[in-house]
Amino acid sequence: MIRITGGKFKQKKLASINNFVRPTSSLKREAFFSIIESYAVKNSINLYKDKIFLDLFAGIGTMGLEAISRGMNKVIFFENNIEVLKILKKNCLAVCKYDQFEIYEENIIHSKLEIEFKNISVIYIDPPYEKYNLTNLLENLSNNIKDTTLIGLETSVKDVIVIPENLNLFQKKTYGKTIIYFFKLS
Repeated sequence: MIRITGGKFKQKKLASINNFVRPTSSLKREAFFSIIESYAVKNSINLYKDKIFLDLFAGIGTMGLEAISRGMNKVIFFENNIEVLKILKKNCLAVCKYDQFEIYEENIIHSKLEIEFKNISVIYIDPPYEKYNLTNLLENLSNNIKDTTLIGLETSVKDVIVIPENLNLFQKKTYGKTIIYFFKLS
């Protein structure tokens, strides 16, 4: 059972699907938001007011919906699996107002990411482990984001990550077989 861990929808159940997804655990979600919120406070960054959360490889939407619950204005999801999209839409409608979410039904690896980045304060990337080379995606993001945008990348400890020169790794946390990297522009 997947539940939102914080904010106004804390403990709200989310629909899930057994195939195709690996929702971010409550422990990792709590840690992720704690780390970015602490970083934002220390660096006077507005994460939530009138801001957008970009959820790449969204799955059932756990991270983006967690962001909405915690005060994010809007979330943009990228997901391309037809079965998973049905659950994602159901979860969005259970948590969000209609103007609080957009779903792009495309493969983010091949996307040109033609979205407006101006109000995106947080990006979360949670690809299938050991499947994609994320270098081009990270470079594309780093060339479009603002200097206050924070990026979280969840990978397997076995994934090899090449960090673009203009991204700064400000924290890295390991949870068993998973690593979450925290980046911002250099």
